[in-house]
Amino acid sequence: MDHLTPRPDLYDVPYQAEDFHGMPYRQVGASGLRASAIGLGTWKFGYPHTGDGARVDERTAFAIFDRAVELGVTFWDTANRYNNGSGNSERLIGRWLRANPDQRRDIVLATKAHGGMDGATPNHSGLSRGNIVDALHASLARLQLDHVDVLYFHRFDPTVPIEESLETIEDLVREGLIRYFAVSNFTRDQLASYLEVQGGLSRRCRPVAVQNRFDPLNREPDDYVGTLAYCAAQGIAYVPYSPLAGGLLTRRYLDPSSAGAGDRLHDEGKLESVATEEKLAGVRRLLKLAEAWEVEVSQLALAYLLTLPGMGPQIPSSSTVAQLESNAAAGRIRLDEQQIAEVEAALAG
Repeated sequence: MDHLTPRPDLYDVPYQAEDFHGMPYRQVGASGLRASAIGLGTWKFGYPHTGDGARVDERTAFAIFDRAVELGVTFWDTANRYNNGSGNSERLIGRWLRANPDQRRDIVLATKAHGGMDGATPNHSGLSRGNIVDALHASLARLQLDHVDVLYFHRFDPTVPIEESLETIEDLVREGLIRYFAVSNFTRDQLASYLEVQGGLSRRCRPVAVQNRFDPLNREPDDYVGTLAYCAAQGIAYVPYSPLAGGLLTRRYLDPSSAGAGDRLHDEGKLESVATEEKLAGVRRLLKLAEAWEVEVSQLALAYLLTLPGMGPQIPSSSTVAQLESNAAAGRIRLDEQQIAEVEAALAG
């Protein structure tokens, strides 16, 4: 942004805002960071023509990004490993930000480090000081930025002392290369071990969020049970990935026989294992409530997740502008106690 030229369009902005373009914001854990209630996951954003396995190309992604800002969907989640370790999700976001520099402070951008990138030696992965620093600098180059708002550790690394990893985060925050730290795919015990070490260091390396798989139908994976409750108790935001169960929590798979090429669960070979009759029955029960309340079943699922203690912003993916618009609407839905109870009864069967 050019700070030397007067900007009449920015005169008399709110002294303190609670939302952006109508999208409510929420605190990310006990930190000062605030993010849109509904964000955007960019796992499959990239360059499909290069063979990276992406599903959303640059033209479509740019249209989604443009509309996301208009809707206040400004919490964007990516990772260096997305799309076969290509880095293409980051590159694509970087090109959009380069073309829209005035939007940089509107976007809360999160990326990740841990998985192998940019080389095949053991030092090209993990949570050693060397790999964290090198991976972050590579991400910043792809994103064409001088800092990211949130850096996640993509997984726990049992081979590296926690002190080494967290001291590296302290340095990166002090240097201004990252603003906040978070972790992903961590069990309750792994998170507790990080907090124990962090207590002897500083708040610079305290995780503000945990990003784990979670959706209303399946909730936490067996190995991760208890993490959400622990986050709620510790003031850490739980940011669920795949909150719509890979698209199962939509109308698309109510008749599995109609799914085919182009549908995510079909293309990933997961349709039979995910779209079981038990799970589809749960979707149908939710659908009845959604129709009665005049919302989409996917919107109801996201709105319900936002009511859970400890739950942070949602980051559903969108492969079209229409999907983005539908997801964004969920951030404005307010469920009362009776509706929450009916949702939970529907989920319980």
